[in-house]
Amino acid sequence: MRWLKLRLQNLGTMELFKSIQLQEIVLIAHKAADAVMKIYETNFDVEYKEDNSPLTQADLQANTIICQTLQQLYPTIPIMSEETIQTPFSERKKWSYYWCIDPIDGTKEFVKKNGEFTINIALIHNNEPVLGVVYVPTTKTMYSAKKGEGAFKNDQKLPLLTNENPQEKLVVATSRSHLSQETLEFIAALDTKNIEHIRVGSSLKLCMVAEGVADIYPRMAPTSEWDTAAADAIVREAGKMTYQFGTEIPLVYNKEELLNPWFIVRS
Repeated sequence: MRWLKLRLQNLGTMELFKSIQLQEIVLIAHKAADAVMKIYETNFDVEYKEDNSPLTQADLQANTIICQTLQQLYPTIPIMSEETIQTPFSERKKWSYYWCIDPIDGTKEFVKKNGEFTINIALIHNNEPVLGVVYVPTTKTMYSAKKGEGAFKNDQKLPLLTNENPQEKLVVATSRSHLSQETLEFIAALDTKNIEHIRVGSSLKLCMVAEGVADIYPRMAPTSEWDTAAADAIVREAGKMTYQFGTEIPLVYNKEELLNPWFIVRS
């Protein structure tokens, strides 16, 4: 009878996933973006967390909007957000589904006002990102994906571009604010005749690989699960993958330690 119980549980989780409308999550990101942009256009204050990362009122307002709306729409699905106190792993490890939120990914870029920040909402199922929304408020660009339904940039299905000759040229995306020596050494060792280097903030780097604008994104510097989850769902649904560095093992989520290992995003 145990197999029947497991099958019924799986049917229940499948129905839950089917009930989640991607467009509803897109609208939540738009709603959060409206509040964020009102603050972005002012001379806002910046605080600093214990790890010296910046925090603004925009992060907190976006977090409130996203979390409260998700709780109203899907009260049975727990939420993990960068801007909330984290649930102990002893409880988290029991989660089948949960939302993984970064209200503003790229707060350093937000503070610099260079436009390279995103609003990230992901749904994780059994350690895998299965839905993701990444919105760029300054350009009104929406990346979105739901497992089995494709990945999109606005209304265009991803990938938009394909590199037919990587031995001749590779476009490499790297962090604008967190480019490590290890990353530079990895890029220098790539087997290609020509390397074009794009530096950009936030989860846009993963989205660029999903889109085909970049061929690879190596990250040999710290990130947390909420930094990658939403864009990783888009990467995977676009037919690419986020691999743990030096392996063919995909990045996993809801670990006891919420820091990601080094990783590479590629085909």
